[in-house]
Amino acid sequence: MVRLNMFLLLAVVICALGVVTSQHKARKLFQALEFEQDRAKQLDVEFGQLQLELSTWATPPRIEKIARDKLKMRTPDAAKVISATASIPAGGLSQ
Repeated sequence: MVRLNMFLLLAVVICALGVVTSQHKARKLFQALEFEQDRAKQLDVEFGQLQLELSTWATPPRIEKIARDKLKMRTPDAAKVISATASIPAGGLSQ
């Protein structure tokens, strides 16, 4: 009977240690999950800011200003502009 009691006690202690270990791991994983969710929110905010900045940098007035000031470009005279048109054969583009 003593052996059975010792065996049961040992089984209870092992089970208790398993429960404590699994709860500790679960808490650690939950903390890591919360950290990564916060990081994802921060990255979403940063992505939105970068999209806004990109749209600001790509505005036509800004590009034209840079072309005029830094690259010394100018709009050509209307008399010097030549328009080219593409003609498509009667059979279409698949030929």
